[in-house]
Formats: sequence, structure tokens, C-alpha cells
Amino acid sequence: MKTTNVEFTSEGDRLAAIWRTPETPGPHRAIVQGPGWLGLKDAKLYVRYHEALVAAGFAVLIFDYRGFGDSEGDRGILSPARQLQDLVNAVTYLTTRDDVIADAIGVFGTGGTGGGNAVLLAGADPRVRAAVSQVPVADGADWLHRMRQEHEWLAFLASLDEDRRLRVATGAGRLVHPREEIMVPTPERRATTIKADVDDRIPSAIPLSCAEEILAYRPIDAAERLTTPLLVIGVEGDATTPTDHAEALYTAAKGPKQLIMQRHTTHYAAYDRYWEQTTPRIVDWFDRHVRPSDVDIRTTDSPQSGESIEHLEAPRMEAGQ
Repeated sequence: MKTTNVEFTSEGDRLAAIWRTPETPGPHRAIVQGPGWLGLKDAKLYVRYHEALVAAGFAVLIFDYRGFGDSEGDRGILSPARQLQDLVNAVTYLTTRDDVIADAIGVFGTGGTGGGNAVLLAGADPRVRAAVSQVPVADGADWLHRMRQEHEWLAFLASLDEDRRLRVATGAGRLVHPREEIMVPTPERRATTIKADVDDRIPSAIPLSCAEEILAYRPIDAAERLTTPLLVIGVEGDATTPTDHAEALYTAAKGPKQLIMQRHTTHYAAYDRYWEQTTPRIVDWFDRHVRPSDVDIRTTDSPQSGESIEHLEAPRMEAGQ
């Protein structure tokens, strides 16, 4: 696997990215990934997924969102809306590369908003041929609510209301730790070392107002309109990203879809425990659905069944033919 540092521009800011490719020159089918909740592009957790995809002939682009890691942008602004813009711009960047098959691009996302963002991108950008969403958040308000006891939730809402008044009165609101005061970490999250290589580089203070966008975060709405092939991977009894969020995304999706539910494990332990079971299915999903299209066939059997789309490849012409 070849690994190269690259960059592209998103809404005027330079984004730092890692480009992983097979040793062969291409052009390659490509997968784009934005990191998960508070994640960074160079997290070791992601490398083995990329190795499996590259071994299957895909190239992989992973980047730091604006304001995070090595990318430019306002530091410590946690904005799903900006992250979606960055993902769309990453797809556009891929289409500019000579070593990418521009109509064979998929999206992979894992870890809370990482999984949710994959669904949002697939719903927003028709250039994306397939999506894989692992341990996703489907509804931000429900996610933040269920991390808290009811009295804590009501106090959290009151703190947001007070912060709005503070911003109006003074021009600046409170700064909070995103993992401690927006997301509430589980005992497993406090104990795990699976993200230890990047944990010390995440912002430790962000505006509390960023929680407003998390409350409005709704990948489930995108899933309800989604005809792009979607693979969802969840964990039974997940205390970090609720199991029923993964199930809801799968149920709502309108196109080809598959749900993998990992049992007898936990949110962070599942990355290691079922690596050998889930990874080949991720690769197979992309291999089946992320392909260049020479002929598109749209079929509607009945108004009730909706429309299906089939993409066909034609044999490649040799030079001079």
C-alpha cells in the first residue's frame, strides 16, 4: 500500500489528507472517509480498514475536517454541517485526480457522527455509489439525551438556553470539553486505549453552542430518502451509539441495504473482536456497488415499489480500437 500526504481546499480552507493506493498506477475506484466523532485522519484504528480496501484494488482518501488536526479552519468548531461540506468537496477533489475512476466513488464512516456523516453524504451527493456506516448516530438530539439521566438532560438544555443569552449579551459563550460536556463518555470510553494515539490532539475546549448543531443532526432524515446502497454495522446493546440508531437507518433506507449486528461485545471492543467477520463484508459491499457506469437502467415495476437503478459496465476498449 502506498501512502501519500495530499491536500485540497474546502470553502477556502486547506484540508490535510492521506491518500492510500495500490502499488499499481490506476485509475482506481475510490473510497472517501471523514473521521468519526473527534477523530483524526491518522488514527491507527482506520489503517487496517484501508489496507483491506487497498488490497481489493480501491484507493482511500481520509482527511481532517476543517478546524481539526492538520487542516486549516476555525479551531475547535465542531460542526456537522461543515463536515458534510468537507466530504462533498473531498468527492469533488477525487474527481479531479487522474488516478481515480470519477464515477466509482464510495463513502466509509465509523464512530458516531462518522457513521452518520456517511449516510448524509450518500444522501446529498449522487456521485457516491455506495455507503458503509459503522456504529452510527442517526439522531443527535436522541443521542445526547440518552447519555444523561432526565435531570441531567433538563439541566443541559437549560445551560444551552443560558449560553444563548450570554452570547447575545456579551458576544461570546461558554467553552466546554466536547467529550465530557457535550458527549458524555461511558466507563468503557474512559478505559479504552483504542484511540489513544490521537486522543491528546483533539480540542479540549469548544463553544457550547456547537451542541446546537448536534441536536439538529438527523442522518435518519437522509436515510428515509436514500436509494444509494447502504451497509450499516451496529453493536447489540451499544452504550455509546444506540443500537436502535443503526437499526433505524437500515429500516429507513429505500435502496439496496444490509445490516450487520455484532453481538456479545461492546462498542469499542467490537472493532477488534469482529474484525475478521465484518471487514470482508465491507470490502464486498463496495466491490459490488462501487463500479463505473457505462449504461444506466431505471426500472419502475409499480408506483408502490418505487424505482430501481442498475449500473452496467461495458468492456474497456483497447487503444486503437
